[in-house]
Amino acid sequence: MRHESVLLQECVRYLDIDPDGVYVDGTLGMGGHAEAVARKLTGGLLIGIDRDDRALAFAGERLAPFGGRVRLVKGNFGDLGQILDGLGVGQADGMLFDLGVSSPQLDDKDRGFSYMQDAPLDMRMDETAPVTARDILNTYSEAELRSIFWRYGEERYAGRIAAAVAAAREEAPLETTGQFVDIIRKTMPAAALREKQHPAKRCFQAVRIAVNDELGALERMLDQAPDRLKTGGRLCIISFHSLEDRLVKEAIRKRENGCTCPPDFPVCTCGFVKTLRSVTRKPVVPDGEELARNPRARSARLRIAEKV
Repeated sequence: MRHESVLLQECVRYLDIDPDGVYVDGTLGMGGHAEAVARKLTGGLLIGIDRDDRALAFAGERLAPFGGRVRLVKGNFGDLGQILDGLGVGQADGMLFDLGVSSPQLDDKDRGFSYMQDAPLDMRMDETAPVTARDILNTYSEAELRSIFWRYGEERYAGRIAAAVAAAREEAPLETTGQFVDIIRKTMPAAALREKQHPAKRCFQAVRIAVNDELGALERMLDQAPDRLKTGGRLCIISFHSLEDRLVKEAIRKRENGCTCPPDFPVCTCGFVKTLRSVTRKPVVPDGEELARNPRARSARLRIAEKV
């Protein structure tokens, strides 16, 4: 399986790795970021988390040479606190989260993540999870589908597409990604089909997010991560679309500025304490050399915060 880790050198640099520290890679994937971190450790520990069994198996082989310096866990990074408690780890020296879909997941057509190949409607990161893309497209109401396409994909034709999906499944259930792409293409106006972006990109993103509860997991992680970092520890998060990036930016801002309650409130009810500071004023993005090697990195945004 081939996968190039996005912003690899930047992540390693901004994590400012202590060779004896404890680090968390909450989105292990193929283990590229994890391997780079593990190479910097001598007496430290790297904890790798992923919910994809195939990724864990591949990364496990890749990271085997590091022996006891690496611990791998099947889990959801939204359960970060519970996972660390289970390992007996109170706080970490650094955490890294790459929120993208890995190249092997996209390129394996049977996973159903890609709109470029016809495949079963699946899209599960954890292939043992109960809900698939097929379930959502065939059982959710038209209103729920419209909300998913708009909220998670920012698809301006969400209403039209949701209505078309609801009409199509009256004839027969949707079974493949190709059927879904055809519905989207037939529903969009000609002008939209001429845009540079693939017409199905936003809806596929939206359904994938819904299948895997990606934003819910991200919100839970952002709530827990600052408290599980040591003072001076770094939090590095790579996002690939505006929804994720806004959540990350806002979470850091709240922890950076402290209480958001109205001035006339007698006591704080928001719970935000000044516990983070942004390390860079703007997100770090891939340079031209990386984009030439890996065009899939073009939308990546890395935000870095430090525990204070």
